[in-house]
Amino acid sequence: MPDLTRVRPPESLVSHLECSATGERVSADAPHNLSPAGRPLLARYDLAAARARLTREILAARPADMWRWREILPVRDSARIVSLGESETPLVGLPRVAAASGADPAALVVKDEGRLPTGSFKARGIAMAVSMAKSFGIERVAMPTNGNAGAALAAYGARAGMEVDLFCPSDTPVVNLAEMEAHGARVHHVDGLIDDCGLLVAEGAAAGRWFDMSTLKEPYRIEGKKTMGLELAAQLGWSLPDLIFYPTGGGTGLIGMWKGFAELEALGLIGPERPRMVAVQAEGCAPIVRAWRDGALHAQRWENAATAAAGIRVPRAIGDFLILGAVRESGGFAIAVSEEEIARAQRDAAREDGLLLCPEGAATLAAWRSALADSLVGPGARAILFNCASGLKYPLP
Repeated sequence: MPDLTRVRPPESLVSHLECSATGERVSADAPHNLSPAGRPLLARYDLAAARARLTREILAARPADMWRWREILPVRDSARIVSLGESETPLVGLPRVAAASGADPAALVVKDEGRLPTGSFKARGIAMAVSMAKSFGIERVAMPTNGNAGAALAAYGARAGMEVDLFCPSDTPVVNLAEMEAHGARVHHVDGLIDDCGLLVAEGAAAGRWFDMSTLKEPYRIEGKKTMGLELAAQLGWSLPDLIFYPTGGGTGLIGMWKGFAELEALGLIGPERPRMVAVQAEGCAPIVRAWRDGALHAQRWENAATAAAGIRVPRAIGDFLILGAVRESGGFAIAVSEEEIARAQRDAAREDGLLLCPEGAATLAAWRSALADSLVGPGARAILFNCASGLKYPLP
């Protein structure tokens, strides 16, 4: 077995950071939060140089981990990489569930991110962000979290020898809180939602107490998350599926994959074809769905947000315009599902095909079923559902 904790030199070809709204450039060799315009910053690379160094043959010869994409990842110094073994995650079919809905049994596939360190896809973004923070000499970090992101930051922060402060809504799942505390993080319980927690983190960052690692408020979590899309293309033989159903809270992974697909095309690894990107939310917290239906550029805050799928309970996303842009450019859509549909999907995937989805992952299955019933998806269309965490991290009925 390969040693997945062994990380090769990154050889990054990062050139600069760019404001996602104005295009203004800033240096990639200093720590940043938002751009001067108050929008997320995106990492840019010398893709012409990377094209010669990132061929299909070279990639196939590298270890199957997140760091094999090193030319189009931002970490320059391999000694600063903080890794817990971010291996490739498997594609798992749901043939019985698909057939029961009248679809091709081979059409429905889950990318199971629950196999990553700390049991969720948050490991990808946090590994990258913590590695970059370490390279800049940052010693104390903080973030608001509904659970899995905080658990990942606690673990990677411990690995890096950093102090970690986490601000959590009062109803954050107990297993996540215990995981954070087990890694030595300071956990602050907040009577409010994740954006209320974010205000407290921002206040502390402004006072110089810590560096703010909130979703899209630093440029590098998105670079870790984009590796989901890079990896998916390689796993599918350098093709892409017809649709991607993504559980959307802050939307970092959806934005990151859309960015990654453009980079892969510039590298000559894929063609211009793209999947339809589907933003999946819960009916009790669906600001992106509402904005998509209204044709709006930005999403208004969702009041009284409530869903058992804590990871997508985000009343307002700072990258809302990037999420909506990717959905619209791809010809995709945004869809909300009920709590009953989420619970039914989780049960059926476990009983029929043996895969225990987390609630957010189950939401993508519920959304696919709803889209199939409404003819938004054809029965033979190849769909990838993202299961963002292990179902074992959540309370079960």
